[in-house]
Amino acid sequence: MDTAPRRLALTLTLALGPLLFVSTLAAAPPVDPATLDRIVDAGMNHGEVIETVAYLTDRIGGRMTNSPAMREAERWVQERLRTIGLRNVHPEGFDFGRGWWIESARTRMVLPRPLDLRAIPVAWTPATNGPLRAPVIVAPMRTERDFADWQGKLAGRIVLITWPEPLKDLSEVPFQRLTDAEVAKLNKFSQPKFDPDEKARIADRFAFREKLQAFLAAEGALAWARMSPRDGHLVHGEGYTHKVGRTPVLPGVEIAVEDYLRLARLARTGPVEVEIDSRVHFEDADHNAYNVFGEIPGKDPKAGYVMAGAHLDSWVAGDGAADNGAGSAVVIEAARILASLGVTPKRTIRFALWSGEEQGLYGSADYVARYLVRRPTQTDPKLAAIGPYFASDTYPIEPLPGYAELKAYFNIDNGSGKVRGLYAEGNAGAVPLLRQWLAPFDAMGAGAVVAEPTDGTDHVFLSRVGLPAFQFIQDPLDYETRVHHSDLDTFDHLRGDDLRQAAVVLAGVLLESANSDEILPRRTLPTAPKPTDPFHYREPSKP
Repeated sequence: MDTAPRRLALTLTLALGPLLFVSTLAAAPPVDPATLDRIVDAGMNHGEVIETVAYLTDRIGGRMTNSPAMREAERWVQERLRTIGLRNVHPEGFDFGRGWWIESARTRMVLPRPLDLRAIPVAWTPATNGPLRAPVIVAPMRTERDFADWQGKLAGRIVLITWPEPLKDLSEVPFQRLTDAEVAKLNKFSQPKFDPDEKARIADRFAFREKLQAFLAAEGALAWARMSPRDGHLVHGEGYTHKVGRTPVLPGVEIAVEDYLRLARLARTGPVEVEIDSRVHFEDADHNAYNVFGEIPGKDPKAGYVMAGAHLDSWVAGDGAADNGAGSAVVIEAARILASLGVTPKRTIRFALWSGEEQGLYGSADYVARYLVRRPTQTDPKLAAIGPYFASDTYPIEPLPGYAELKAYFNIDNGSGKVRGLYAEGNAGAVPLLRQWLAPFDAMGAGAVVAEPTDGTDHVFLSRVGLPAFQFIQDPLDYETRVHHSDLDTFDHLRGDDLRQAAVVLAGVLLESANSDEILPRRTLPTAPKPTDPFHYREPSKP
């Protein structure tokens, strides 16, 4: 056991007084040891998490929101949840936008020599309608001020819009498992910071992307290409123009760093021609995306519910294995384990498979707005256009009747690495109880509770309104360095033993939280924050 979380728990106990000290030590375990042993046996010796994630990744593949593959996944998950015995299995729709998928794509250099390039269409860009061959021009553009440099020069060209920055020395370990000491370092308080100009800068960046598309089309460019953000021939293809009416006019591709830099070098010394054949399709039959839910009913209808979730959608470059087929399979497996044991918890246990996470947490944002809190509508059109992740922090926050019913939410979305514990997400008062629930799994390496908050996934909107919502700490493996959002996000980068361990830990923590007589404390309901630096000047746009 690492010592830093112990010190934090002791500090909180002393600060909150003798009543907490007595209740924490005297409370009976919410789940008896025999049941915990059955959970371990069901997950480790009779588990199905590997088969589940293999079906999602190998059979269905990348699950872009509102794509045919995602529709298949939504149907399959509902059938699976019903088969394992969950109740109240159902989808809930919310407005998202157009579906999009890749049938096939090929990008190749044809002059000065034939060479297939590693590339992928950028999400929600249109098809080329057959092979499109044209000379390239390297025309990096980062702000509207750059447009003047390229007026009258782009007609009939494939425009390379990224600055061809040379490769840097590698500084990250490509594959990592955390030591106890490294987990302990996560137990640090993070000072909240609020910059009122930050969202305006983000909105400006989003708006520039659309202005760039309009400029390229007006100048007569035929297509555009950007450089992958990571080397090693990795490609990603993220795009965010999924809303109806915002589809770009020109086809766009992302080219692997090594191939992009080759094109840029050649373009300095002579003509270069590239051919793009992007066969992609839009889906407009239903612009709603769908979250999928299922439950194990609780005995006490007045006791509320606890919840676990992961996002079912993914990007399209790989098969969505680590992000987040792994987390989805762990949630489904935790549900299967508990249902197979016939548990009857005090509180209902709800399982959520979210959609639209990759484009800005749309699915979990809809759940929060539908059941938990009401917030004023964003009135700034530039902020409203960038999606809920950046634009939903409006005030005041008004709790809905369902706000009091949710007692805990546990999210898993950091790849397939072994669970090492929980991020307390700044909820200092929750640490002692979280550590108590994790204690049976300390021998599996999952006993830590750390203060550091995390961001960027589906617990965020719940945590932002003060609810006890937590993300699991996981071993990084090669998730951030190579796999995340890339074409390497496939089944073979998962670790089966880690997935089994994660499902067992999640099932145990869910059952403990569902049966516990103690309730996790909530944080203060947020109000509009003051600027961290009241003397801050907005930084000018960078070239």
